[in-house]
Amino acid sequence: MDGQTEPGAPLIAPSDVDHPLHDAVVDALRTVHDPEIPVNIYDLGLIYRVGIDGENNVEVLMTLTAPGCPVAGEMPGWVADAIEPLAGVKTVNVELVWEPPWGMDRLSDEARLELGFM
Repeated sequence: MDGQTEPGAPLIAPSDVDHPLHDAVVDALRTVHDPEIPVNIYDLGLIYRVGIDGENNVEVLMTLTAPGCPVAGEMPGWVADAIEPLAGVKTVNVELVWEPPWGMDRLSDEARLELGFM
């Protein structure tokens, strides 16, 4: 289709949930918190994709609650620092994306409970 996304296709590919390192990476992501919100970035819904290839290179696509977030320049480094020490991880690449924009609908049930929305 001329290099364009097909109508109805997700904007971001799904995470590699079947990879043996996936759960450990998610646990590591849950140790990183947005300094303005007392919930980890995974349960906030800031992580859009965890990709792990056959050589254990990890790619994380993430967003922030707002483009003007004061830690925008630091957050990807925090994420990489949380994942890199995991046994078996070869490399980590964290990419900040703005599409689709983050919204409250991305909050996990745990985050909703923590923030008093349930």
